[in-house]
Amino acid sequence: MNFELAEEHRMLKDLVRKFVDAQLMPLESDVLVRETAGQGSYLTKDEQARVDTVSKDLGLWGLDAPEEVGGMNLPMVAMVGVGEELGRTVTPYTIPPDSPNLRMMMAAADAKQREHYLAPYVRGETISAIGISEPGAGADPQLMKTTAVQDGDDWIINGRKIWITKADEAHFTILMAVTDKNAEGRNGMSAFLVDRDTPGFNVLRKIPMIDGTATYEIALDDCRVPGWKLLGKRGQGFLPMQVRLGTRRIEMASWSIGMAQRALDMMVEYAPQRVTFGKPLSSRQTVQNWVSDAATRIHAMRLMTYDCAWKMDAGRDTRQEISMIKSYCTETAYDIVDHAMQMFGGMGMTREMPLYLLSNKLRTMRIYDGPTEIHNWVVARDLLGTRD
Repeated sequence: MNFELAEEHRMLKDLVRKFVDAQLMPLESDVLVRETAGQGSYLTKDEQARVDTVSKDLGLWGLDAPEEVGGMNLPMVAMVGVGEELGRTVTPYTIPPDSPNLRMMMAAADAKQREHYLAPYVRGETISAIGISEPGAGADPQLMKTTAVQDGDDWIINGRKIWITKADEAHFTILMAVTDKNAEGRNGMSAFLVDRDTPGFNVLRKIPMIDGTATYEIALDDCRVPGWKLLGKRGQGFLPMQVRLGTRRIEMASWSIGMAQRALDMMVEYAPQRVTFGKPLSSRQTVQNWVSDAATRIHAMRLMTYDCAWKMDAGRDTRQEISMIKSYCTETAYDIVDHAMQMFGGMGMTREMPLYLLSNKLRTMRIYDGPTEIHNWVVARDLLGTRD
């Protein structure tokens, strides 16, 4: 059993690390100033354009996209390394395209959809969003009420969606709706590609989140979608949606590793410098325990996440492992960042350091894409055989 990354994947990870250090880390102070002023955590258009140019010139776009649409077709184990490095910074940046929506389309898009949606998305020409959750229907998709009714060759969609990132700027949204109300289980859900300018697609409100980002609530009012924009087969949207969710969850685990590593690095650098009652913090047993515990748990996080990625690349069923790493990595990283904030004392409570934003990001990730408690329940349910 080989626990080392392939050389080309290690080189990619190193390249992304250098990119983060040179391009994203220097932007953190401005991001923190904007977030502190209540403007949110974001890059300006000029900053975004500059970073996009550099990342594209470095060959970092389309890493896990199919080669036939201009991607590099890299495996999940390579993407874990990329996510880990991007997680080290609070500067919000996603290397185009966003992998979860990409992989959902890869799993379900037909030839026409690949040409009109997937290929431009891989080239970074479009932005996508995903509409799954609804007011009153979050972690349990069986409570979904948004419906899509066939009308000739078209579909008429009605309902509401919430917690949608980038709904205001996305060129298209992958929208989940019930197409077969009487279907048993989850087989009645279908996915649709809904363009931003489609009549009846209305962004209702912006919802500020505690990590400096924002999500949106949208309404679908007799939203007419051409039949060819049904993504995948009718009534079988749950499987590609699970591909999307699984990708985001392993991505969150990899980000968590990077966040925890950033906090550990900060503790290791600061502890010998800070002297209290005549001794450096590095000589205090509590601080030593925090550092040792963080290093040990980060090592476990990495092994778990790469193991899950390797199994995904091998085509194995990883539903249990995905729930394990989503729960363990987000919760563990949150604890490690919290210890770092405690060790920094008063400075750890300020908005001048990235720790508070790391903490807030992890706090949201403990909820996003399935709360920790749901994932723990899924693991226990499978082990105990209590699926009713």
